[in-house]
Amino acid sequence: MPVLPVRAPPPHSFAVPLRSLLALTLRGARALAAAVALAAAAGSLAQGTDPSLREMWAAKNWDAPEPWRTDKYYFQFAYYTIHFHPDPEHQQSYLVDMEYRFDKYWLEGQWIAGLSLFQNSFGQFSQYLYGGLQWRPWKEHPQGYVKLSAGLLHGYSGEYRDKIPFNHYEIAPAIIPSVGYCWHRWCTEFVLLGFNAALLTVGATVP
Repeated sequence: MPVLPVRAPPPHSFAVPLRSLLALTLRGARALAAAVALAAAAGSLAQGTDPSLREMWAAKNWDAPEPWRTDKYYFQFAYYTIHFHPDPEHQQSYLVDMEYRFDKYWLEGQWIAGLSLFQNSFGQFSQYLYGGLQWRPWKEHPQGYVKLSAGLLHGYSGEYRDKIPFNHYEIAPAIIPSVGYCWHRWCTEFVLLGFNAALLTVGATVP
């Protein structure tokens, strides 16, 4: 009986198992929460007070009628990828995004910062570290918002390095716009990835 050859995956392209992606999500969430906690503690010490994290957490109102106004954390997951120019090599992009919303504003937009862990369209594990602004321009529908983030994108390597611009050292700058809408704590976003693709996400805010 002939033995069929086994085709090994390209060295720079791999799909992340679901268990690994969840583990990375937990690590990223813990790191983001720790950074925010340290910043809050530093602010409290500067004001001469030192509330515990439990007291700070308990002070949040989980039943606020419009929690997206005051909740600080936002977690979202990509559940569908739209490729504008389909290619046989394209895959669904699975994304986990962890975001923190500050009490600071600029140009009428709220400051945000976050980290995205995702499998790109070519099956490579990638990361996007960003900051940006979020606006709510529709007074009649304040649940709707527009977001613009900018940061560093890493993960497109090997034969796919040139699939994104300015990726000479496999770390490229990126600017990503999105538009979203919230129902209480649940939100959905349409995320535009340049001229190549878009993501549809679903997420939730937490205090």
